[in-house]
Amino acid sequence: MPIYTAPLKDQQFILHDVLRIAEQADVPGYDELDRETTEAILGEAAKLAENVLAPLNPVGDEEGCKLENGVVRTPKGFKDAFDQVRDGGWTALDCDPEYGGQGLPYLVSTAVGEMFSSANMAFNMYQGLTHGAYNAIHAHGSDEQKRTYLPKMVSCEWGGTMNLTEPHCGTDLGLIRTKAVPNDDGSYAITGQKIWISAGEHDMCDNIIHLVLAKLPDAPEGVKGISLFIVPKFMVNEDGSLGERNSLSCGGLEKKMGIHGNATCVMNYDGARGFLVGEAHKGMRAMFTMMNEARLGVGLQGYAQGAVAYQNALGFAQDRLQGRDVTGVKAPEKAADPIIVHPDVRRNLMDQKSFVEGARAFTFWGASLIDRSHRAHDADAEGLISLMTPVIKGFLTDKGFETTVLAQQTLGGSGFTREWGLEQFVRDARITMIYEGTNGIQSLDLVGRKLGQDGGKHVMAFFEMVKTFIADHKGQDADFDKQFLDPLKAASKDLQAAGMYFMQNGMKNPNNALSGSYDFMHLFGHVCLGLMWARMGWAAREALAANTGDVEFYETKLATGRYYMARQLPMTGTHLARIQTGAETVMALDAANF
Repeated sequence: MPIYTAPLKDQQFILHDVLRIAEQADVPGYDELDRETTEAILGEAAKLAENVLAPLNPVGDEEGCKLENGVVRTPKGFKDAFDQVRDGGWTALDCDPEYGGQGLPYLVSTAVGEMFSSANMAFNMYQGLTHGAYNAIHAHGSDEQKRTYLPKMVSCEWGGTMNLTEPHCGTDLGLIRTKAVPNDDGSYAITGQKIWISAGEHDMCDNIIHLVLAKLPDAPEGVKGISLFIVPKFMVNEDGSLGERNSLSCGGLEKKMGIHGNATCVMNYDGARGFLVGEAHKGMRAMFTMMNEARLGVGLQGYAQGAVAYQNALGFAQDRLQGRDVTGVKAPEKAADPIIVHPDVRRNLMDQKSFVEGARAFTFWGASLIDRSHRAHDADAEGLISLMTPVIKGFLTDKGFETTVLAQQTLGGSGFTREWGLEQFVRDARITMIYEGTNGIQSLDLVGRKLGQDGGKHVMAFFEMVKTFIADHKGQDADFDKQFLDPLKAASKDLQAAGMYFMQNGMKNPNNALSGSYDFMHLFGHVCLGLMWARMGWAAREALAANTGDVEFYETKLATGRYYMARQLPMTGTHLARIQTGAETVMALDAANF
């Protein structure tokens, strides 16, 4: 049975020593987030994650979901656990108080979300999808729609979904065929089939509010002709009670590599009654309202699976006896030393640890930018998180999956068996690289759209942020300069050089930019984690200088940061070299010669 321990001390370190959230008085709500408050909230979430959700993770994987007479049955224990999450108010943390939410910053919800995702990713997706649907209705729905649906969605008495993909089209939503025909009463008859709908049907909520992309009869071609509709599983009466069943159904459950505990459904709409959200033909705008948060949430899932996998790999490495330390016996009373004494095992674990902790800081920073954008109406923060979103989603899920594989490798043959749980983390993490836009699409979005957005203003702001951090801290500690600031400066120069290559070569041949987009996303990701580790390193150094206690924690943080800067950050040079080869070798073969 795998174990999970919530990383409370690490989370508190990022919130208060690195981001210093309580000092950000210009972001409404942050001034109330002192250490005691966040400790109380996160501590209670940790108990739920460790004691309720984590034990159900292998259960959900083994049992999966079952479709019986049109109803999806979730795994044993899921419904009781969902009731506990709902009754504790965890689904309403950052939701609008007007509709029953607690109104806390998104950053708090992000920290809780990491714990719930690490403990049981498939389970947490049910409320995660509901939150995404809530966001879209909250941003674009009418006052009547908000009053009708949001209170029950905030409490997760009613679930929610996002229905985009169809059998013949995924990323290119302009090809969708689902139709919306106007009814006499102002509603629409929705007809079509959607696939891969997470939480599309299940037994844990009284109703499920589907958000469905469809086209009106007079719709323009392509994405400009897509509209968004609310299509409830059960119709809602004027008094808020549930009425008749709508003409929609789950046509089947996907047989998947992972996340077995989440119902991934084929949804059939047979003239189901739906209600237009926002303006006709503006459905994509409504959908993309929640994309920054949704994609940050998937990036979180990626590193959260890496985090729990690392915990289990570390426990195994500390207990497993095999061989002797080449520098001298470490456990003479035992038949062999624990494998953690061996340098290659240490390298493996340090790769995992340094990524997970850097990714956590990066994601929390991204969540703070969303708060600053939404709560303080900061346009610069909005532009910066828009730039960072494909990096958070793409880089953190690629490396998060890689981290689960490294953790599995730490266990050797045991990692390949179900008993230890590592193979489930690998399988569950794999989907994060695919949904909410594949990572290839993320890299194309980054290079093709986000780099040049607003005349390149936001990427230049990022470079200035790195430059300012280095300038503000240079010369105060020679070791810190050498171990943190100099590597960060070199990596930032590699990122700037890659951007310059695109500017000089991408215009005359766009393939020169697009062929290097994936490497650019990873290069950018490494620089972001380098910046996070420099910030964490400085915060740890300050804490040690102030003699605030827990010397071992802060010294460990510095040592882990030095590892990332020395062993991982130099990968920026490799990615730059690949980018600068251009499109020639990538595009050399005719399609028929592959």
